[in-house]
Amino acid sequence: MVLQKETKDTLQGGEFLIKDIDANAIFIPEEYSEDQLMMADMFRDFIKTKINPVIDQLENLDIELTKKLLEEAGELGILGTSFPEEYGGSMQDFVTNMYLSEVFAEARSFALSAGAHTGIGMLPILYFGNEEQKKRYLPDMVLGIKKAAYCLTEPGSGSDALAAKSKAVLSEDGKHYILNGQKMWITNAGFADVFTVFAKIDGEHFTGFIVENEWEGVSTAAEEKKMGIKGSSTRQVFFENVKVPVENVLGEIGKGHKIAFNILNIGRIKLGASTVGAAKVVADQSIKYANERHQFKVPISSFGAIKQKLAEQAIRIFVNESAVYRASQDIHHKESSLLADGKDLSAALLGGAEEYSIECALMKVHGSECLDYVVDEGVQIYGGMGFSEEAPMASAYRDSRINRIFEGTNEINRMLAVDRLMRKALRGTLDFLTPGMAVQKEIMSMPSFDSGKSDDWLHREKNMIKNMKKAFLLIAGATAQKLMKKLVEEQEVLMYMSDIMADIYLCESSLLRTEKFANMKGKEAADMHFEMTRTFMDDAIERINVNGKRCIAAWAEGDMKRTLLMGLKRFTKYEPINAKAARRKIADKLIEKNSYCF
Repeated sequence: MVLQKETKDTLQGGEFLIKDIDANAIFIPEEYSEDQLMMADMFRDFIKTKINPVIDQLENLDIELTKKLLEEAGELGILGTSFPEEYGGSMQDFVTNMYLSEVFAEARSFALSAGAHTGIGMLPILYFGNEEQKKRYLPDMVLGIKKAAYCLTEPGSGSDALAAKSKAVLSEDGKHYILNGQKMWITNAGFADVFTVFAKIDGEHFTGFIVENEWEGVSTAAEEKKMGIKGSSTRQVFFENVKVPVENVLGEIGKGHKIAFNILNIGRIKLGASTVGAAKVVADQSIKYANERHQFKVPISSFGAIKQKLAEQAIRIFVNESAVYRASQDIHHKESSLLADGKDLSAALLGGAEEYSIECALMKVHGSECLDYVVDEGVQIYGGMGFSEEAPMASAYRDSRINRIFEGTNEINRMLAVDRLMRKALRGTLDFLTPGMAVQKEIMSMPSFDSGKSDDWLHREKNMIKNMKKAFLLIAGATAQKLMKKLVEEQEVLMYMSDIMADIYLCESSLLRTEKFANMKGKEAADMHFEMTRTFMDDAIERINVNGKRCIAAWAEGDMKRTLLMGLKRFTKYEPINAKAARRKIADKLIEKNSYCF
């Protein structure tokens, strides 16, 4: 891993809400290195030559074929890009691994099998295992010889993971923990050799264990009959008096929550990248079909209603992609900075994702919802064929839906993002008081009648971002002050606030990408970037206005309510663009290229 320390331009997690950043400080997909592009091509070649020819078998849950292909992927180094060389990996930086996650999403259910293996299956051992555990398990996993799975969810504990009933009791001779319990919705359970299992020692101390499938007392149920991702193995796993050697305790006793929650941070942003990759495939198929399908003697891509859909697919993908890679570089910088400061690899890798847990949660939520939108409109563009299993949209539609449940439901992640932000504010890690006071002072003053003219071609959009942030500070500050500890019980309010946060991050990320690309290639080259960014921003500021009103109305009354609504109106006031023309311009580019080309 190349060390690239944090710079003065690197923001802390959540700090995007109170500070601006120079566009040249972020990473954008237009600047992938030759090495990154070559690795992506290797992944694509594997999908083209190994996965696509047998995709029907894989989607019909051919477990032996899945195992064989995982081993072939391991031989090529595809499973080892997140792991150090001493365990057989090639240890790429975080941005590269995110890019590879995006590319590998094209492999459909096989991508889930591989991702669960290298992600939640292997990372707990890399991050929390001792050296003996790492050397024992990781090399064979990197090669795909041993396959991994992650056992957290139980029939009575989904989002509330700490309510697990699985129990481990130390044997009389002190050599083993006797493990009993049941896990469900376990990806790769049908062929995994090694499980990371969470149970409570003596029914109290939530702890992680490394459990091997061949041990007596480990068994699995039949494959679940799922709505989508039918090519991935999903089963219940049972543990009946399983003797787990004490040396297979993972991490510290009673600290299993640290493993579970920190691994999820990484899984969330990787899912964000994967949904970008899957959405690009669906958008590409939608464009091609719209060009091929003729009605009234013309291709349906010539109709305004279809152009609207094609353009909006592209806009949402572009914006989410911009945010995902901005956050990815921030995580990479944090990892590298911690390494340079003397932290060991595990602590550095965990610290990066933990610092940006807010952004990770937001990317998971809005990446999954972007993909849902794209596949839904893909079905609509295909029309009757979209409902047919002979076309690609039916399976894409089914497969997409799980992403809003994976890695913590979107509702949990929305509330988590706000909770993490509030915790940072209370600890003083982020100074929300100073900018918050400035916003309160501003709404009590006369509004400026300055025309706002500037030589900066992005002046309007930059000013909108500033006002979006002011709107959030106004709402969040007043809401937190009024509700205080009761805020955690107001889940609807938390979700309104989270969606405002996300819109700000998405808008700013796409605007920064547009500006940086223009700096690299010229303003004319960034024309499509600009159209997609400002179209999304016009919709986003309307959503911020609506979510802000709902948030204020949920608790405020009288003069307080009127003052806050007045401030919100000031900060969400804007002059709309001709969005129809912008979307047609974007769609025409897609139609001309006959592919998703951004």
